[in-house]
Amino acid sequence: MTILLLGKDGQVGWQLQRSLAPHGQVVACGRNECDLSDLDQVRSLVRETKPSVIVNATAYTAVDKAESEAELAHRINAEAPSVLAEEAAALGALLVHYSTDYVYDGTKATPYVETDPTNPQSVYGLSKLAGEEAIRAVAGKSLIFRTSWVFGARGSNFVKTILRLAREKESLNVVADQFGSPTPAALIATVTGVVLAMLRCGQRLEKGENRLYHLAAAHPVSWCEFARTIVGLAGAMPGFDLRLKPEEVRAIATAEYRTPARRPANSRLDCSRLEADFGLQMPDWQPYLERMLQLLALKQNGY
Repeated sequence: MTILLLGKDGQVGWQLQRSLAPHGQVVACGRNECDLSDLDQVRSLVRETKPSVIVNATAYTAVDKAESEAELAHRINAEAPSVLAEEAAALGALLVHYSTDYVYDGTKATPYVETDPTNPQSVYGLSKLAGEEAIRAVAGKSLIFRTSWVFGARGSNFVKTILRLAREKESLNVVADQFGSPTPAALIATVTGVVLAMLRCGQRLEKGENRLYHLAAAHPVSWCEFARTIVGLAGAMPGFDLRLKPEEVRAIATAEYRTPARRPANSRLDCSRLEADFGLQMPDWQPYLERMLQLLALKQNGY
């Protein structure tokens, strides 16, 4: 069986190369092999590869920049998934796709479930929701995982940003009224592999069946709490030369930190459906963070 993985160099894609390997031959492509803004190239790649499973781990994720690049964000996040869904349906293949907490407006008081109304407040959120809808509109088999606050040793993310700032600054203001679950890229990849195994890589899905799941780590926190944890753990490890102390990560309101794109105040995702369907329990994110920091420390020390 052939699995086509798009976005091999991203946070999740890098981890997926390992978790998908037991399921078949993985054809892993980065932007150099397939630029999702080139829809003809996307279509040609699928037709040449003829995969049984397509895993789309790439997206336009520059949330603020998307406000001024709406057309490009829509092409990559909505039009390209539509093409992938069409080509997958023609082959009888399964499409696995990743979406985001940004499809919600964040005004709900409790964690979001998959059946809650969507109401994205940013161009990025709108483009990702349009991608979900385009996939569902095609009569093919698909799995969509909505996730949040992704981090990992590969690529750019909040953890690496905080570490950089912690080396430069002695105090830092971080938003404390937005809540969500930091979710390790490794967890997303592992769960994807488990789900594919239990569904026998889509063979147990009916033609035209689309499944939507929330996939996020346990124990939501605010961005400020997340930042303090990063600084506290890294500061206690050899290999990090931080000027910033956890107590100097200061809580501020969203209104004090203006950004081009609006963020959901509540990004908490209820993963009960995923846990019930596959006998899983979402773990805490902190052990993954500790492992990531250990890897970064080793890399910095030349190991």
